[in-house]
Amino acid sequence: MWKKSIVAALAVVVSLASFSSWSAPQEPVNLEQLLQQLQQGKFSQSKENQEREARFRAQADAQERLLREAMAERDQLERLSEQLESQFEGNEMELASLTEALTQRMGSLRELFGVLQQVAGDTASKLQTSVVSAEYPERHQPLLDLAEKMGRSSTLASMEEIESVWLTLLHEMAESGKVTQFDSLVTLANGEKDMREVTRVGAFNLVADGRYLELIPGTSSVAELVRQPSQRYLATVKNLEQADSQPTQFALDPTAGAILGLLVQAPDLGERIEQGGTVGYIILALGVIGLVLAAIRFVGLTRMNAKVKRQMNSSKVSVDNPLGRVMAVKDNYPSADTETLELKLSEAILREVPAIQRYLTFIKIISVVAPLMGLLGTVTGMINTFQAITLFGTGDPKLMAGGISQALVTTVQGLVVAIPMTLLFATLHTRSRNIIHILQEQASGIIAERSERGQ
Repeated sequence: MWKKSIVAALAVVVSLASFSSWSAPQEPVNLEQLLQQLQQGKFSQSKENQEREARFRAQADAQERLLREAMAERDQLERLSEQLESQFEGNEMELASLTEALTQRMGSLRELFGVLQQVAGDTASKLQTSVVSAEYPERHQPLLDLAEKMGRSSTLASMEEIESVWLTLLHEMAESGKVTQFDSLVTLANGEKDMREVTRVGAFNLVADGRYLELIPGTSSVAELVRQPSQRYLATVKNLEQADSQPTQFALDPTAGAILGLLVQAPDLGERIEQGGTVGYIILALGVIGLVLAAIRFVGLTRMNAKVKRQMNSSKVSVDNPLGRVMAVKDNYPSADTETLELKLSEAILREVPAIQRYLTFIKIISVVAPLMGLLGTVTGMINTFQAITLFGTGDPKLMAGGISQALVTTVQGLVVAIPMTLLFATLHTRSRNIIHILQEQASGIIAERSERGQ
């Protein structure tokens, strides 16, 4: 039993020795050596514990010292905070007193500088959109800086800055009454940029090479209007560019581009025709056909009338005109009686009538069909309008504009075609009836002459 106790004690000693910093020799030892090593390990562990206790006491003293230093620093900072708070309160009271004194001394100047700031900002915004800035760029920047400085701080404006505001206003007023020319880089309608000589008409319009220009706001750059107004306005631009010191007519836009913007948005003739749609194109095609036929018939009736009049003044019968061919019947039937001759002359006149009245029926049909086609386009356009109202409601008028445009434009196109076709038909019909009347009159004279000879 005592051997087992000794073995267990040795195992415990070995475990404690391996756990501590002391390391046992690796060779096998006897019992005396184990006891000696155990005593040495216990002594070494006791020595290490003493060293740890000494270090702990030293660290505790250091922590105590740091705590005292931190508490002293805290007390010092609290005293400083109380001192700064007292100083801050004093400064607040002094600042309030000084501000009140400044307000009393400034009086109406504060309101004056407020108005100056507002005027500077408004003037800078107007200068950015003024066409004068195309010739004098970046003149609005000092006013913007002044308004920003006065709004950012309570700094008062100097006399030079105050004078710059009304000097800029006077400059704008003076330039609005001048017509000047200057070179500027112009953005053309096709996107290219080119240096052009620009004519500025006051503070209203910019023109170059017979076309109107516009100022792009915020950039001081000039661009050509993609859509120009009608030719009668562009003609005045050329007159202005070619004019000398003498007065000349010019289409001036006093709204600085508002009216001009509305004019260029108005659809031209091609766009008006396009608004009529398929029905409108059919109406115009009928009108063109009618005009061509009317022109052909007008020329033919004019020549025919001239030949008939020449035949009336000539005793020689010519078969190159209707009257000559009718009069030739008398010579072809010299021995025919009156009734037979009358029938032959009537037959000859009836033979000439289709050639005299050629195309007149078709022109009359066009004059009647054209307004009916316009009415068809009107009904079609209104159907499209009501369909748009059914699908999208009446909130957006642009959705209904297409159908209404077709309804109105086709009506106008139908009337535009029908009115001249009616007048042309009346004119040509009158000319043809005059020629037929001459033929009938001459035929009646021939019958009367043959009747007198027979008696």
